[in-house]
Amino acid sequence: MEDDESHKADDISIKINEMWEKAQPLHTDECCIYRVPHEIRKINEDAYTPKVVSIGPFHHGNEKLLKMEDHKRLYCKQFIERSKTNKLESFVNCVQELEQKIRDCYSDDIKLSKEEHIMVILVDCCFILEHLLLLGPDVSFRLPHLSHYLKYDLLLIENQVPFFVLEELYNLAFPSTSNPPLLTFTRYILPDGISPGNKDVGRIVHFTDLARKHLLLSSALSISECSRDGQVTHLDSATKLREAGVKFEVNEDSKCLLDLQLSGHTLKIPFFRVVDTTEVVLRNLLAFEQCHCLNEAYLTDYICVIDFLIDTDKDVDLLIKKGIIKNWLGDSNAVAKMFNGLAVNILTSNFNKKYSCILKGLNAFCEKPWNQKKASLKRDYCNTQWRTLASIAGIVLLLLTIVQTVFSILQVL
Repeated sequence: MEDDESHKADDISIKINEMWEKAQPLHTDECCIYRVPHEIRKINEDAYTPKVVSIGPFHHGNEKLLKMEDHKRLYCKQFIERSKTNKLESFVNCVQELEQKIRDCYSDDIKLSKEEHIMVILVDCCFILEHLLLLGPDVSFRLPHLSHYLKYDLLLIENQVPFFVLEELYNLAFPSTSNPPLLTFTRYILPDGISPGNKDVGRIVHFTDLARKHLLLSSALSISECSRDGQVTHLDSATKLREAGVKFEVNEDSKCLLDLQLSGHTLKIPFFRVVDTTEVVLRNLLAFEQCHCLNEAYLTDYICVIDFLIDTDKDVDLLIKKGIIKNWLGDSNAVAKMFNGLAVNILTSNFNKKYSCILKGLNAFCEKPWNQKKASLKRDYCNTQWRTLASIAGIVLLLLTIVQTVFSILQVL
């Protein structure tokens, strides 16, 4: 009996060892393309789902995107045919040698076979390169509505291919150093409100990363020097801050939305245009920070501050009035809802120290009773020119009455 039990234990041990050998880490060091976590994705699934074209394995085979597969193949064929290499086998071999490294870049297990995966990556990468060069034979993507959606499909975190594959294929096609670098063409990918700077963006893992890096590098936040040991502090909404005496102005010294600045009791915020694609861009950049670089989540910090400031449409209206927000959605409540939704289920490590100092400074100002009373007096009695004059006249009349009363008392005495 004991021998049977011993044999069973040995069998179980063998199976457990086999399980250990087959077990794979959740993510490799190369991982940079992620499925958006369910708790974030469920808030607005459309923001993470391509509208026109699938790129990479995650959305490959989506029935709604199948009609664009022929367009991708045409672009791929054209790119290879006009390349200096001009041999399909060379491009296939290039991707084949990189296939495992490419597979390691994705957070989820890819169900495609090695052969299928090579074909998907090759077609998608050559399609992107041909589209960036704007020399494809099919003009469908130049139609405004398709071009509009395609631009933002190429920014989705789930809809990416590793950037090093694009570089390898581009260099294979055009090995001459006289050709402009690939980054010259990728400026097209950048969304509205993010401009390419002159600084070196460093290593790029994909287009979502490219957009985020340009955003951070265009900021005066001094990210390389800005520690993240600041505490996440509560902040009242914009309307409540105004009631406490805080002023709001546009930060005209910077066009980067991250450059918040506190000067005295004036909060300066860069101009920000809210359009129909704003939520898509911000959500995907935020999702990338959440999955890949939470310890450098500077956009997450910004969204948390804006979420503090905007509670209702009245807060949005205040920021619009001050010229900080330009609302192209038409409805202030829609803007408030968008910003409030962006912060849902978002993890935050410590704030960057600059933002933490701004929040602490505002809170300290608002906590002083005299500042609140002064703001209340100004709001109630001096909010217009005529009311100010009337208040001054009332004070003068009150003083004259007091003086007259004093003189009357003195005469009696």
